[in-house]
Amino acid sequence: MKWNLMATGLALALTAGVMSSAANAAGCLKGAAVGGVAGHVAGHHGVLGAGAGCVIGHHEASKHARQRQQATQNQGSGSSATSKYGQSEPAR
Repeated sequence: MKWNLMATGLALALTAGVMSSAANAAGCLKGAAVGGVAGHVAGHHGVLGAGAGCVIGHHEASKHARQRQQATQNQGSGSSATSKYGQSEPAR
């Protein structure tokens, strides 16, 4: 019983730490939902799974945001043409 309380407290602390501001919450809710379901199915550890999913979801969202920012910066400095659909095409 004590172990469940400690795991729940740790998961809540991790979730609260990641969700301290709205800007940092990107990916956390989706990750928490997936992690909660996976944790519940894996052994009735839904809260622990939700905390871990929140952390992983936030990490993945930050990684994708960084990639999008780099792509935007590279797009402005390259010599590629833009098609009529707004997608860049390689220079020929």
